[in-house]
Parts: sequence; structure tokens; C-alpha cells
Amino acid sequence: MKHFTLEDITAQKTRYKAHLINAITGYKSANLIATKSKEGITNLAVFNSIIHLGSNPPLLGFILRPTTVPRHTFENLKSTDVFTVNAITQDRIAEAHHTSAKYPEGISEFDVTAFDAEYKADFYAPFVVGAPIQIGCRYKNHYRIEENNTLLIVGEMEHLFVEEKMISEDGWVQLDKGNIVTINGLEGYALPKLLDRFSYARPKK
Repeated sequence: MKHFTLEDITAQKTRYKAHLINAITGYKSANLIATKSKEGITNLAVFNSIIHLGSNPPLLGFILRPTTVPRHTFENLKSTDVFTVNAITQDRIAEAHHTSAKYPEGISEFDVTAFDAEYKADFYAPFVVGAPIQIGCRYKNHYRIEENNTLLIVGEMEHLFVEEKMISEDGWVQLDKGNIVTINGLEGYALPKLLDRFSYARPKK
């Protein structure tokens, strides 16, 4: 096995280091976060850092890089208190990845990609048409991570839309039935397949 010390990692070129460290912890969720400014300009961006924080209340979080440069997603959700999370499917990975391009504030990614916005449940932020999972969230808080100046954003789910074919009788959602992809590192997209599902684990007798 190739061995990297902290000094070795630190000495790597920026992109090599970013690829290496982003990929080693495993597959990450692939989602589009959609927001809309108070002026009515929509924004759409791919995120690989969305995580489950709790079920009661239903909370999720995601990481924002340092706000030393404009972060339209953060500016919009802070000013309107809402955002949506939309799953990415196999047939839309190229368009989803393109939302990571840096467009000026007045240009919406909905206008430069094949994604369409839809509004429902009287929610201010747009959902992505065709996403098999759509979550409408209200911004609750953010926490600065001092070690690298990133932000952990916390949102509470107010609306959840899931394709019925993916939901089992006990509420479990089988993601591969919706062709939902994951992200390997920064820009590698993968389609996982369910191997098995186990019951709640208890100590062996």
C-alpha cells in the first residue's frame, strides 16, 4: 500500500490533494440544492456533503466552503430561510455537474442547464422537476468549523416528496429503484446497487 504521512499529504499539489482526500472516505450523496433570492433569481448547485442529522425533528446538514468568495446558495437561504434538496439520477449527471460552474449572481443555473424548476406546497424555493426525492427545508442555523473556516448548515425538513415505488411498507427508501447516483470524490459519479438489507442488530446470545 502507498503510505502518506501528514507531511506527504500537505506537500501534494492542490488538485491532487483535493482528489485524494475527498475520495478516500467513500461514496457521498449527490444532490442539487436549489434556492431563490429575494429578487426572484433562482440558483442551483450540486453538493456532495449533505448528511442526515436526525429524524425527530427531521434535520439534515451540509458543508459550505469558506464564504470569502460569493456563495449564492448561502446568501439566498440566509435571506429567505428556505432551500430544497433534490436527488440526482443517472441520466442527469452531466447537467448536474455543470451546476458547479461559477456563474455570475444574475444568471440562474436553471437557465443554462436542462433542469426545470417547479413550485409546490406554497414553498418559496424551487424544486427540481423529475428528481425522485425532493426535500423542502427551512434554514435553522449554521456553525463555523474553525479548523478550516467552512460552515455546517442545518435545515429542518418541511416538505418531502418521494416516488412511491421507492418506499417500502416500513418507510425504508430503496434508492437504487430511483436510479439515484452517488459521488466518488469531487467529480466521479457512481450508480450503487443494493446488496442486502438487514434487520435491527441486537447483541448475539
